[in-house]
Amino acid sequence: MIKAFIHELWLFGLKQANACIFGGFLLAVMITTSFWYPLDSIHRYDFIFLSAIAFQGFLLVFKFETGRESIVIIVFHLVATVMELFKTSDAIGSWTYPEEYFFGIGNVPLFTGFMYSAVGSYIARVWRIFEFEYSYYPSRLATIVLVSLIYANFFTHHYIWDLRWLLLAATVLLFYKTDIYFRVINTHRKMPILLGWFLVALFIWFAENIATYTNVWIYPNQTVEWQMVSIAKLSSWFLLMLLSFVLVSIINNIQIRKTGTKKAAIAVSINDANH
Repeated sequence: MIKAFIHELWLFGLKQANACIFGGFLLAVMITTSFWYPLDSIHRYDFIFLSAIAFQGFLLVFKFETGRESIVIIVFHLVATVMELFKTSDAIGSWTYPEEYFFGIGNVPLFTGFMYSAVGSYIARVWRIFEFEYSYYPSRLATIVLVSLIYANFFTHHYIWDLRWLLLAATVLLFYKTDIYFRVINTHRKMPILLGWFLVALFIWFAENIATYTNVWIYPNQTVEWQMVSIAKLSSWFLLMLLSFVLVSIINNIQIRKTGTKKAAIAVSINDANH
């Protein structure tokens, strides 16, 4: 029993590593170039940008990534770049990119969109690898309205009240009954979807601390000397996780796990479940 558990846990870790291969690659490049970067002919930020493009090409050519997952990368890059342009503008200055670059728009080096794309890539890949199913998943319209408000709040909270706590409460209200089912070997395991999002947001927060330490970007309180990113940022990453998840769900077929019947393992599409 213990041996089987350890084996499944090991496979779970391997599959998770497979799912976050793009994010892991980006983080590895950021860490490596912060300690050793011998190229004088190209800025470090531009090297990260070109490395991300090359790695994406590698994943596609060797079919480690599907065409649908590459679409997720592009969408996230566009959505993220718009937010980055706003957040790093001189009027807002939520964070800055202290190094020089050629590939960029305004105050935003273009590699930054790939950091958000890495989150979308992870969700799309982990969804496929673990064959996700759901119980009590809310309607697609409700989730789209919620994440639209979340995305808008990333901008509007600089001018009006920050609604993140209301949005977090709405998220709990909408998803508190939802479980996510994932298959490691043969049997589908489950966990509350809110817990799953929190755990991923926590790992993103860890990665953010590494990224700021390696001078990829810095917050105003890190200008003179690096310090850990506030734990309060977890709320932002949790909301970003939800936004990312719903964006991926738009191009994926959400499988609803039937409950209350003997054939609980039968899955149907969310469209069928909502009719």
